[in-house]
Amino acid sequence: MRIGHGFDVHRFSDDEHRELWLGLVHIPAERGLDGHSDADVATHALCDALLGASGLGDLGRHFPSSDERWRAVSSRELLARVIELVLVSGREAQSADVTIIAQHPRLAELLKNMSDALSEVVGCYVSVKATTTDGLGAIGDKQGIAAMAVVLLNQKL
Repeated sequence: MRIGHGFDVHRFSDDEHRELWLGLVHIPAERGLDGHSDADVATHALCDALLGASGLGDLGRHFPSSDERWRAVSSRELLARVIELVLVSGREAQSADVTIIAQHPRLAELLKNMSDALSEVVGCYVSVKATTTDGLGAIGDKQGIAAMAVVLLNQKL
């Protein structure tokens, strides 16, 4: 068994037309996060956890922001490619847990949708939960959103 941990954070975009994606779910009527891809911090943290547990580095190594092929790419595609890399490494996900850290927007009603969407791509149950910083720091000041993830991988049978 191997354990991996991932973290990601992005500030809110100045572009009022940028969409917000978290855990592969579109969050309607909210300003998106700034980033080279769709800036889905929950999915990016999960990708880093999967890659780390596989000994494959991080998301930036495989999908660098300096490469225009990945501009505005969907995190669903990134996650699917990461799962392929994990499987090729001889491992498969057994369990995953994601925590989204956001003062705004409120996410409670969307967490199950995120869990379902991520679980479908990863191939195991992915728990998704959310918390705030109780108004502290940049996240508390509603400047951005962060996420952490942990995964458990086993050798593929």
